[in-house]
Amino acid sequence: MIQFIKRKRLLERIKDPLVEFVRLEAFGGIVLMVFTLLALGIANSTMGEEFLAHWEKYVGLHFGDWELSKTLIHWINDGLMAIFFFVVGLEIKREMLTGGLSSFKNATLPIFAAIGGMLVPALIYVYFNQTGAGTHGWGVPMATDIAFALGILILLGNKIPVSLKLLLTSIAIVDDIGAVIVIALFYTSEIDWMYLIYGGGIYALLWCLNLIKVRSIPVYLFLGLLLWYVMLKSGVHATLAGILLALTIPARANSEVFEFIKSGTSLLTQMGNVSAESSIAEKDKHTQSSVEAIEENCKEVISPLQRLEHALHPWVAYLIVPLFAFSNAGIIIDNQLLGQVFEPISLGIILGLFIGKPLGIYLFALAGVRLGFAQKPIDVCWAQIIGIGFLGGIGFTMSFFVSQLAFTDPAVLSLAKIAVLIASVLSGLIGFLILKFYSQEPK
Repeated sequence: MIQFIKRKRLLERIKDPLVEFVRLEAFGGIVLMVFTLLALGIANSTMGEEFLAHWEKYVGLHFGDWELSKTLIHWINDGLMAIFFFVVGLEIKREMLTGGLSSFKNATLPIFAAIGGMLVPALIYVYFNQTGAGTHGWGVPMATDIAFALGILILLGNKIPVSLKLLLTSIAIVDDIGAVIVIALFYTSEIDWMYLIYGGGIYALLWCLNLIKVRSIPVYLFLGLLLWYVMLKSGVHATLAGILLALTIPARANSEVFEFIKSGTSLLTQMGNVSAESSIAEKDKHTQSSVEAIEENCKEVISPLQRLEHALHPWVAYLIVPLFAFSNAGIIIDNQLLGQVFEPISLGIILGLFIGKPLGIYLFALAGVRLGFAQKPIDVCWAQIIGIGFLGGIGFTMSFFVSQLAFTDPAVLSLAKIAVLIASVLSGLIGFLILKFYSQEPK
C-alpha cells in the first residue's frame, strides 16, 4: 500500500529561542522585500492613484453613541503596528532577562555599537537640516529594520557565523529600545492629560496584576486593548501601548522545570505501560489523555511572555510588517521626486543611514573593545562588523514609521521615503558584498 502522508520527524534537539527568532525574522525579511516591490510596482502603474486612494478610505467601529473611525492606513500604522511593538517589547524583555542583553559582559558590545549607530546618523542628518521643514526628521536615519537586515544575512547561508547573526540581532534590539524612547519623547502630539491619567491607572493595574502573579493572558490583553485606546486618545502615539503592555507580561512560569520533568516522566511511563492486550480504542483513549495532561503541563512550565512571543511572532513577521510595507511603500516615483534627492532632507537621511550607521557602529564597537568594556566574538572579524554596520543602514520599516510621525506634508513624506529606500538598497548591497568577501564556508 502506498503511503501518501509523510510522517513528520519528532524533535530530538532543543531549539535556541534567539536562533529561532533570527530564522523567523530572516524569512520575514524576504516576504517584506516581495511586498515592498509589489507596492512600488502598483503605485507606479496605471492603478497607482486608485491604489494610494484605497488606503485613505475610512473604516469605523460604532457602539451606540461611541465611534472610532480611522483611515485604513491609520488602522495599520496605529493599530496593527501596536501588535508589532508589543512583540518587540516581548523580545526586549526576554533578551534583558535571559538573552544576550541579560549580562553586562554580553550586552556591552551591542549597546556600544547601537548607540553609535543611532547617534552618528542623527548628527549627520542634523548637520544638513539645522533649519527648514526637515528639522524634526533626525529620528528617521536612527532606525534599523531587523527583518531586512537578517534577510540579507540568510542569503549568505553558512558563511556567516551564528555569533555575528546574534550580534546583529542584539544591536537591532537595542536600536528598537532607542527608537521607542525617541518616539515617546520627541514624536508625541498635543497631550490630553485626562486620557493620559486614565492610561496611567490602567498601566498601574497591569503591574499590580504582575506583582500578585496573575498569569491569565486574556486579562492582560483586554487591559492592553484599553491602554491602547486611551493612549490613542491622549495624543501619545498608540503603538507605545504595545511596548508598555509587553513589559508587564509575566516572564516566569507557574511551575518549576524539575516539577515538569517529574510529572512528564510519570505520565510517559503510564502511557508506555498500557497493556498489550488492550483494544486499539482503549490505547488511543489512554494516549490522548496522557498527551493532553502533558500539554497542560507544558502551558504551566512556559511563561506567558514566551507563549505570546511564540504565538504572535509569525503573524507579525509574515503578515503585519509586510502589510505595513505594502500600504506605506507605495511611492509614485517621477522626475520631480528624483530631482529632489539632493535636497537637505533626503541627503541627511541617505548619508545618515548609508554612511552614519556603519561608521557609528564600527567606531563605537571598536571604542568599547579598546577601552575594555566590551569583548568581540573570537570568530568575528572587524570587517564583518563593518558589514553588519552597513546592514544596520537598512532603515526601511522603522524609518518609514518614524517618517510618518516626523513629516505631515505628503510631498516631504514621499521625499523621506524615497531617501530611505535609496539608502536601504545601497546599505544592503554594500553590506552583502563585504560579508560575502570576508566570510568563508565552515570546513
